[in-house]
Amino acid sequence: MHKIERLLQTLAPKGVEFRKLGEVCDFQKGKSITKKAVTFGKVPVISGGRQPAYYHNEANRSGETIAISSSGVYAGYVSYWDIPVFLADSFSVSPKQKTLMPKYLFHYLTTQQDAIHATKSTGGIPHVYSKDLQNFLIPIPPLEIQQEIVKILDAFTELNTELNTELKARKKQYEYYQNMLLDFNDINQNHKDAKIKSYPKRLKTLLQTLAPKGVEFKTLEEVFEIKNGYTPSKNNPEFWKNGTIPWFRMEDIRENGRILKDSIQHITPKALKGKKLFPKNSIIISTTATIGEHALLIVDSLANQRFTFLSKKANCDLALDMKFFFYQCFLLGEWCKNNINVSGFASVDMTAFKKYKFPIPPLEIQQEIVKILDQFLALTTDLLAGIPAEIKARKKQYEYYREKLLTFKPLTPLNNKELA
Repeated sequence: MHKIERLLQTLAPKGVEFRKLGEVCDFQKGKSITKKAVTFGKVPVISGGRQPAYYHNEANRSGETIAISSSGVYAGYVSYWDIPVFLADSFSVSPKQKTLMPKYLFHYLTTQQDAIHATKSTGGIPHVYSKDLQNFLIPIPPLEIQQEIVKILDAFTELNTELNTELKARKKQYEYYQNMLLDFNDINQNHKDAKIKSYPKRLKTLLQTLAPKGVEFKTLEEVFEIKNGYTPSKNNPEFWKNGTIPWFRMEDIRENGRILKDSIQHITPKALKGKKLFPKNSIIISTTATIGEHALLIVDSLANQRFTFLSKKANCDLALDMKFFFYQCFLLGEWCKNNINVSGFASVDMTAFKKYKFPIPPLEIQQEIVKILDQFLALTTDLLAGIPAEIKARKKQYEYYREKLLTFKPLTPLNNKELA
């Protein structure tokens, strides 16, 4: 900051010039393209969202590109690219002269993000038009000052990128370790890679002692009562008013995690209409809409129709730790995502679902795996909670310095006729 102040005193002692974007920038529309017309490649197609819509094999922009989404929920979203891209439902903004750095322009436009969103057309699909940005004023300090500002702000965004990369790496590490502990296919088939798995010492001993020839696999329908959830009529207040029975939805998992002892919404006994509650220690797994999400319920309850309930059959004498099966459901969830009936409303192929096979090692092995994964999950959760908090703090820091660095004393009053 001190260097910026010194540069301003030296290079712009009387203030900096403000110009209209339309005077100093070129605006160029993208080219419409449908997913069907795309030839798959490595070039991001920038359309109406925050992320690439798909990937193409050719680009219509190269070098530094500042893109603004044209329509949809995220119309007006500003993004920066330093690789070849294909602009579709978006337009680019580029400096006309070398006195304005593209990256400086990008950082400035992010300060105007709310104002750009505010230009959205109302009624029907929201649109942002380049003509509505022409009169936005941008301060243009000398290039040396722009370069220093970009250097400082890029350092903040680079740190956030590193933190996001770290977050993804930790999640992958946990998923790999979890899958390694829960996958018994290689052990069952005596594959060579089973012998080189880096199992914890006690678990390895238990496997060699209790399951030297492999473990038993059962289908879901052999072990569980499999039933659908349902939604009582919202039009009948007797089903909902002063309800005490937990009734779970996807929001419960999003808000409270995967081990659930109570729900956000409750129903009354009248809403049951003769139906039995699903017993505690049941699993719910979403088999329509947001497919593959699951939770362990530690309370007698019901859930909506997006979920399928799995509760152990009373006459099933297999020793099964439901916390072990809870962890197995991460693998089941991935299977569900790959076994969907796409005709009409997306849903899991329930015939195949019932035939899905999962391992049931001896109870002592199940409990050891649960112990390991519980400990690892606690450690990973603490770490994963810390990184997003750090990302949030760094984002606020970036925004604070961005406002500081991009606020200038104008060379002439903003109500000057030239700038009006």
